[in-house]
Amino acid sequence: MAKKNLGVNTICTHVGEIKDTQFKGAISPMYLSTSYAFEDVDVKRYPRYFNTPNQEYLSKKIAALEHSEAALIFGSGMAAISTTLLAFLGAGDHIVLQNDLYGGTRNLIESQFDRYKIGYTFIEGTSVLDFEKAIKPQTKIIYIETPSNPLLKLVDIKAVSKLAKSKKIVTVIDSTFATPIVQNPIDLGIDIVVHSATKYFGGHSDITAGAVAASQSHIDTIWSLAKDTGGSLSDFTVWMLERSMKTLAIRVKAQNKNAKKIAKFLETHAYVSKVYYPGLKSHPDHELAKTQMRSFGAMLSFELKEGIDASAFLKALKLIKPSMSLAGVESTMILPYLASHALLSQEERDAQGISNRLIRFSVGIESAKDLKHDIHRAISQINASTLIDN
Repeated sequence: MAKKNLGVNTICTHVGEIKDTQFKGAISPMYLSTSYAFEDVDVKRYPRYFNTPNQEYLSKKIAALEHSEAALIFGSGMAAISTTLLAFLGAGDHIVLQNDLYGGTRNLIESQFDRYKIGYTFIEGTSVLDFEKAIKPQTKIIYIETPSNPLLKLVDIKAVSKLAKSKKIVTVIDSTFATPIVQNPIDLGIDIVVHSATKYFGGHSDITAGAVAASQSHIDTIWSLAKDTGGSLSDFTVWMLERSMKTLAIRVKAQNKNAKKIAKFLETHAYVSKVYYPGLKSHPDHELAKTQMRSFGAMLSFELKEGIDASAFLKALKLIKPSMSLAGVESTMILPYLASHALLSQEERDAQGISNRLIRFSVGIESAKDLKHDIHRAISQINASTLIDN
């Protein structure tokens, strides 16, 4: 199927589906075989080679959505990130990263890269000048995450891409929070896009997976390591992921619409001190968001005012689930200091501005009115309890 000029819902629904030529079924058949013919075939297929029928065709869907030449599916987001980075970095090389990153990514760098004698620099700001100052002669990768987890900070994708290309440095972006429905970094000059496909790609809190999209030459480099480290995904899960991605655009657009309403509601709430959401005019990167994002995403964070117990607030919620992960159709909240960024030290969290009162909110597809009511009722209940105890 020609992908050029197809609408995003059409790509989600049809690109990368496998035609059932035997029985004419409406959905992709599932190929669970771990053993394929090796003689008189065009492709020698093997699950660890990322080229079983389901693996191959789902990669086509992801590549089409990201406007890339190729893609790979991994067993988790961290498998995708670690394999990508180690495919381009070796002893003596150097990587520049923004300070505001998913905790698992930062822990990978700090706990493993010294063993491989790979140098790294976390920059404090997010401007292109901050990145430029950190570049060394041996720098091979600039790694960004925008919007960032959990404070929703943005990086100027086009500016960083231009800087990197001028110095022949590979750029990698974690675009999990945005999804290709919200932004396409490759169109802005980024070389490699990584996703935790556990999140919006899966969308139903029942899949663990990762994805990488890039040029064919970069994917070949990543594959050369991936086939040896064995981070491939089972075909049953690949099939589930392809099924889930058929509704990706519909889900994300509904979640984005809700998130904007909830962010505005929280910004004016008497017991909320701060809201982090790029769709708000108060967000420092709001103007940048309008230039590189089609909408503002469905993730936000907020801080309760001092004196309100964040943990007690989460326990008082009835509809929104206190839950570790994000991006499912159901709304969830977590305390990053106890979950996504628990592997970081208190000093590292403080440096990133991640307080113990910060709540990350993954907005789902429920009625916005019901979500607002649940939040207000929970805060009121905790506040009333505090007054009674005092």
